[in-house]
Amino acid sequence: MSWDTYKALTFNFPAVELSLDLSRLGLPEGYIDSQRGAFAKAFAAMDELEKGAIANPDEGRMVGHYWLRDADLAPNEELKTTISSSVEKIKAFAAKVHSGEVKGSNGTFTDVLVIGIGGSALGPQFIAHALGVPSEDKAAIHFFDNTDPEGMDLALNAIGDRLGSTLSLVISKSGGTAETRNGMLEAQKAYSDMGLDFAKHAVAITGVDSKLDKVAVSEGWLERFEMWDWVGGRTSVLCAVGLVAAALQGIDIQALLDGASAMDKVTRAKSIEENPAALLALAWFYATNGKGEKDMVILPYKDRLLLFSRYLQQLIMESLGKEFDLDGNVVNQGIAVYGNKGSTDQHAYVQQLREGVPNFFATFIEVLKDRHGPSIDVEPGITAGDYLQGFLLGTREALGETGRQSITITTPEVSEATVANLIALYERAVGFYATLTNINAYHQPGVEAGKKAAGAAIELAKGIVGALESSKGTAMDAPTIAEKLGKPESTELVYKIALHMAANAKAGISKIDAENWYDAKFLILA
Repeated sequence: MSWDTYKALTFNFPAVELSLDLSRLGLPEGYIDSQRGAFAKAFAAMDELEKGAIANPDEGRMVGHYWLRDADLAPNEELKTTISSSVEKIKAFAAKVHSGEVKGSNGTFTDVLVIGIGGSALGPQFIAHALGVPSEDKAAIHFFDNTDPEGMDLALNAIGDRLGSTLSLVISKSGGTAETRNGMLEAQKAYSDMGLDFAKHAVAITGVDSKLDKVAVSEGWLERFEMWDWVGGRTSVLCAVGLVAAALQGIDIQALLDGASAMDKVTRAKSIEENPAALLALAWFYATNGKGEKDMVILPYKDRLLLFSRYLQQLIMESLGKEFDLDGNVVNQGIAVYGNKGSTDQHAYVQQLREGVPNFFATFIEVLKDRHGPSIDVEPGITAGDYLQGFLLGTREALGETGRQSITITTPEVSEATVANLIALYERAVGFYATLTNINAYHQPGVEAGKKAAGAAIELAKGIVGALESSKGTAMDAPTIAEKLGKPESTELVYKIALHMAANAKAGISKIDAENWYDAKFLILA
């Protein structure tokens, strides 16, 4: 890699103290110029989106997550006031909690339990892990981020006898998300088992008049914060979804909002070279041939950014993973995202990245500041942080030697501003890439299909219990149960569900093994 190539393809953005190096991507000469027409369209589409155009045509919705960090951009006064007042309400509520004016049964709140899934958990988790300092945080943060009972038990065990000083945030836009509802019910039981009133420890973050909102009102929960239908879950971290938990933890949420706003200003530039989000989208488009032909490997060389790849999985894959384009053509778009952290990855999958199937492009995230305070020398003149950078540079070089493409993003430190910079950078890059590939980045029909299929499985489970209840004492194999339910085409599902029920003694169901595993029978004893 020549110095001249590095200089030509590394772009610095002093306003946000970020640089983007595309020198190891293999961009051919003239490629950026060849994409100016496509990006003119992308810039225009983004302008219309920010002005309040219907950017999600399938759902007839505006897309307004950029307004969250600059309410003056919102298309009408009502929205401007709603956004600004929400932020002030969050700050005021956090101040009351920290002062003890709002407190739990056992005094000032020491812990916060976030109950959500998808965007209602990934964003808050990323912020909490990236910016929290357990010894200094004003509240310890815990998560119910799945409907796994054992996972909930682990969170409750971590809270222990502090449940009476734990504030629960229940997050669901519709109020009907099954995983979140299950988590809420599990939390309610945990509080009840300790003789505590859940409502006196609960906050709802949801849509106005949603199922959850109505529950919070009827039960007299401590507070309610609004979610809006023009903010998608995967871009909701800088509204109440992420800001309430962050503020309670003691993170400076105004610095988060200001950091995102600063990046938004830079990424509104109408020149590709002056716009880091445009350059990032261009890099993705080139690396994947505009068709998702390669995976995106996120390699942050900083422990605090460990969860960034998980956060980006939803932001990028849910936004870009689409069967149809906006014209109804089957395109099967998307970019698969995975990652961990450096230098851990060098002892995991870098071996394959360097010498295996070249079906990826890597993104290194370099953080210049090692720590707050001095570091010891681990050998004369060299610190552990020097080694960390050495491993980043060495891995990047090793990948380049075998023709593997990479991007490097450099930021000065991990702070509220820089974390928000990264969030805003990737949000807009996703929007630009979607325009380049003519897809709707703001809906998620595949997720809805999965929810419907899960609902069907739950109904089948109820049917299995009914079938075995009506024939108590009679053992039946999966085909017989399926036939009894009038669903022979669902025999596999019947077997899987009955197996799970027997493992948990659901409704008294037990399993009788047979010579062939698939001939196992299930029954409820008479």
